[in-house]
Order: sequence, then structure tokens, then C-alpha cells
Amino acid sequence: MVHRPLRLRLSRQALADNWRFFAARGGVETGAAIKADGYGLGARAVLDTLYAAGARDFFVATWSEAAALGELPEGARLAVLHGLGPDDGQAASASPARPVLCSLGQVRRWRAAFGERPCDVMVDSGMNRLGVGGDELDALEGLDIDTLHSHLACADDPAHPLNAAQRERFAAARARVRARRYSLANSAGILLGPDYAFDLTRPGIGLYGGAPAPGAEAFLSPVVTVETQVLQRRVVRAGEAIGYGATFVAERDTPVAILNIGYADGYPRNMSGQGHARWGGTLLPLLGRVSMDLVAADVTRADEVREGDWLGLDFDVDAIARASGISAYEVLTGLGSRFARDWTD
Repeated sequence: MVHRPLRLRLSRQALADNWRFFAARGGVETGAAIKADGYGLGARAVLDTLYAAGARDFFVATWSEAAALGELPEGARLAVLHGLGPDDGQAASASPARPVLCSLGQVRRWRAAFGERPCDVMVDSGMNRLGVGGDELDALEGLDIDTLHSHLACADDPAHPLNAAQRERFAAARARVRARRYSLANSAGILLGPDYAFDLTRPGIGLYGGAPAPGAEAFLSPVVTVETQVLQRRVVRAGEAIGYGATFVAERDTPVAILNIGYADGYPRNMSGQGHARWGGTLLPLLGRVSMDLVAADVTRADEVREGDWLGLDFDVDAIARASGISAYEVLTGLGSRFARDWTD
């Protein structure tokens, strides 16, 4: 096996605990969004962990993601959120997954190819992204619909008036369209309260430790720890600069560790001069710019650090998102393929 100088320590316990939090908060059947390779952590490992915790409904974006999961555990149900495109027929016929049909064109395509096989349907309740319109619901008559879905646009802002408007529109669609189950709430939607839960919830970012709404971080456990190996130790002399653009100039002779991580691995370039590495409980400031593959850390307070040692990166998903001007979703899904992914617990 080829050695990788980057690794993610991933906690099965934290992932399962986060799912149990949303399951208890929603009070109904609780699934899990595992698209984008389980938000960057590894979709199959996420599925197996949450299945063991009690989840039975899982959601991916595309048929290729569905196929990559392999054989599902007994009783697990999988839905493909992007529905049935014009080139998806062969993949759909070979898969036990249900499409979430999201346009009248997809509905017609499904009827023609698969007849009475069960499907899901997405209704647009105000996000204006994917979904059958409220004036198109009659076209769903006769479909064997397992779950009728919609998706909240502003649930991360509990006071936003669109939340209540979308809930009312979805309730109206429920009254018109027969389905076994009805599903509206994502992670943030679950936190809006039981009126948004319907029959099935679909938590995503919150499962992986990202706070879906203000204050939610108090209830969630971090799932991801990032560790990187020291590639070189050196001293930057007083008056000398380090990294591209010479943005950091040493005021004194400064011992630094050059770390095997950069923006190609998903550590944002905007964290330049803001982030920290960790040596045990000691925070070590990152110096200069984050480059594609490397970043420097000040090891003045960790004199024993040597080449080949492993340092943690201070990797609070929400704090990095705020500091770098991106979303927690981008922080997680940007974690690159050069990481070894080591599950614990």
C-alpha cells in the first residue's frame, strides 16, 4: 500500500450521534443525504455507519453515485435526487434505487420506460430549482409514488417568510398527490419544528458536523479530524519571507514546519495567515499563503516537531467556512482524494 502523507480521522460514533439527534428532533422516519461521496467522507462507509444506527433511507444525486455504493444492506432504500435524465435508462433499469422525478419530461420518460415501478417525485414549492410545478400536479395521476418531496430554500434562516410559504404549498400538494410518504425537511428544516417533518426527513450537512442553522453547533459532534505529515523543518531568518507573494516576513528567526497539505486537498487558500496546526494541545499558527500542496506552520512552541511527524489541523468546519468566505458544504466536499480516510470507533 502506498503511504499517504494526509489523513482524515473520521468518527463513526459522532456521525451516528448526529443522526440520532436529528431523528429524535424530527420524530419521524429519518434518512440521510450521502451524495457527493458522503459529503467527501466516503459514501459507503457513511451508509454502513448510519444503517447500523437505524437509518434506512439514503439519498444520492446521480445514478453513478448509486452504482458506486454497490449492493445495499437488507431493508435499505436508495433514491436518486436528480431523477431520470435522457441517458439514465440503462442505469435505472439495473438499479434498485428510485428516481426522484423532477420535471414533467422525466415523468413521461419514467412512464414510458418503467410503467408501474415505484418512483419518488420532487415538487417545487418555491425554490425554483428542481421540481414539478404546483400547476402540473394532475400529470402525476396514476404514478406509484413512494415519496413526494420538496426542498426548503431558506431553512437556515428560521425567520425567513419563505419557510412557512413553502410548507403551506407542500401541504397543498400533499392534499392533491397520493404517495406513501411526504418529505420536506433537510437538516435545517428539521430544526424549524414538527410542522416541517411530515413523514420522512433528509438530514445532510448536520450529520457531518456542519451547523445547518445558528446555534445548532451546540448539539452536534465534529466528525472530521485532519492530520498532515511534516515534510520539512527549517528556520526562516529574521527579515526573510516565506511562501508565494512574500506575505509573511519573519520578525525573528522562526522555526517552521512545512506541511503536506494545500488548497488542492480542500484546505482553502483563503485560510492563508488565519489557520492553525495542532501539536497535542498546542496551537501553531500557519504562516504565509496556503499553496496548492504546502503550507508552513510556526513551530516555535513545539520544538520537538521533526520531519515525518503528524500534526493536526484546526478543522472546525463552520469556523473555516466563516473565515474563508465559503459554505460548510464546500469545506467538507472539497476534501480531496489524497487523504487516507481512517474511520474510528
